[in-house]
Amino acid sequence: MENKTVENIHPTFDKLVQRSEKESRLQQHAKVFWFTGFSGSGKTTLAVALERKLFEAGYLTQVLDGDNIRTGLNNNLGFSKDDRAENIRRIAEASKLLLNCGIITLNCFVSPMIEMRDQAKAIIGGTDFLEIYISTSLEICEERDVKGLYKKARAGEIKDFTGIDAPFEAPKNPALEINTGELSFEESLDKLYNFAISKIKYS
Repeated sequence: MENKTVENIHPTFDKLVQRSEKESRLQQHAKVFWFTGFSGSGKTTLAVALERKLFEAGYLTQVLDGDNIRTGLNNNLGFSKDDRAENIRRIAEASKLLLNCGIITLNCFVSPMIEMRDQAKAIIGGTDFLEIYISTSLEICEERDVKGLYKKARAGEIKDFTGIDAPFEAPKNPALEINTGELSFEESLDKLYNFAISKIKYS
């Protein structure tokens, strides 16, 4: 059947205030920093600290966190393979909107499969998608178990939990890798901040 809906959609992106103008106003280069890694690896903790540090340095940012997004935008999605993929697709589309506003976005999602992250990268754009791999080992993440999720997954109370009964595919060529099991929080944040500044500093 012919899709009449698509025929009746007429985007006006070319008529809007352009991203370059907004970046000039904000004096920053917008990027999407995509944090991936096991639950408990330190993704959100680092992103929240980075946002505060960037804010204090005069940058405009937005953190998108898995738990926050699933209570609102994606509250109709579960954790099946298809729902996980749709969760990431929606986040990527939302990130692209923020990117076009000149805003620096810090995304914290397990996003366990390379295919998912590649889809997000395709939507956002290769030059603006910066994959940050928080490579803390599963053993350390499970020892921390800050949300009690690993215990529930081991008890069978949570199904399709990454690292327990669902796979995680590590990035092959991340823009930055940080192992919070080897570096202190301060060392991890400094490494992250210096990398971020090198990408967003306006010249």
